[in-house]
Amino acid sequence: MSLHNPTVPRPLSDPQSQPYWLYLLECEDGVYYAGIAIDVEQRFYQHVFGMGAKFTRARPPVRVLAAREYASKGDALRAELRLKALPRARKLAFFDAEPEQAQAVPSTA
Repeated sequence: MSLHNPTVPRPLSDPQSQPYWLYLLECEDGVYYAGIAIDVEQRFYQHVFGMGAKFTRARPPVRVLAAREYASKGDALRAELRLKALPRARKLAFFDAEPEQAQAVPSTA
């Protein structure tokens, strides 16, 4: 009798090597919500069904406005901080800029 079990799952790939996405949602009342995820569509539906952030439980999202892929979770988190530092009027433009241009937060003057 063999001890080999072919149904034993293989180790998952390293989550740190997966790309992450920074996304911007439009929620009820027109407010924006930014976050990061590996799968934006899945995360959107988590927010819609109340399994996302506390913010989106009170203001369910209506649609995904924009998303940008980053090589790592750390890169996506840093981009999220830069995005959240911008005034609302500049958030969509953040996604239109080339990734290198989005690295620096422009002055609000």
